[in-house]
Amino acid sequence: MTKILVPVDGSEHSLRAVLHAAARAAADANVEIHLLNAQAPMPQSVTTFVDRAAVDGYHREQGDAELKAARATLDKAGIKYKSKIAIGAPAEAIASYAEENGCDEVVMGARGLGSVLNLLLGSTTTKLLHLVKIPVTIVK
Repeated sequence: MTKILVPVDGSEHSLRAVLHAAARAAADANVEIHLLNAQAPMPQSVTTFVDRAAVDGYHREQGDAELKAARATLDKAGIKYKSKIAIGAPAEAIASYAEENGCDEVVMGARGLGSVLNLLLGSTTTKLLHLVKIPVTIVK
């Protein structure tokens, strides 16, 4: 079984990565898709005054909203998947999930941000490339 991790942030870029992974899963019954949404943790100043259940509810609500289109795409295609909402810095959360779940590859969308490398890939993608030992496929 080939486990493909697809980080999803609700963007058009991440949905294209979901479509790419879905096409691979449709062509090969031995592909298992894992969707992961990483929510940034709340600053300590917020968590001091807001109860834990409210913070957890906020993360769950945001994560579900960002995963909605990806889940709908895979549901419509009849492709089985696992999904999870993680709390933490995105690149680190993705790398951690990949290692803990024995993922064989990460498929993620490209994004244009700051520096020259980040212009091409995005800061999360750039950081992730340094953190994981498995292949990373970047979908435009």
